Amino acid sequence: MDTAQLHRGRLIDHIQLVVANLSASRAFYLPLLEVLEIPIGGEADDYFWADELFISSRDSDAALGELTGRHHLAFQAKDRATVDAFHSAGIANGGTDNGKPGERSYHPGYYAAFLLDPDGNNIEAVYHGPANRSARSVVVDF
Repeated sequence: MDTAQLHRGRLIDHIQLVVANLSASRAFYLPLLEVLEIPIGGEADDYFWADELFISSRDSDAALGELTGRHHLAFQAKDRATVDAFHSAGIANGGTDNGKPGERSYHPGYYAAFLLDPDGNNIEAVYHGPANRSARSVVVDF
């Protein structure tokens, strides 16, 4: 890693996953988002969303009938215990282990866990170690 400073909320506005089985994805993601303290922003029969993540069924108007394919998504966790709880919740709700909680060699203090969601997406929770944040989150008011 070339820098010791990371910025969040500047690169990606949102991402959409188009999934084969929305019910299975809902059962997988809702408990993970709860562990991460990320509220559901909205939902309907063919989609749900939370912050920058939008998950829809293939027949949703936004999907155009196509699945998105495999992605890697990493959620920020507030501490190691949250990473551990994320992994446990994922396994209990239809996920497949893709890397048990533990330190990784990406940089000192990088503690993460990896799961495969029902569509095979690699879903990670990561705690980067003790750090000072300028803000807990970026708040955008419309």
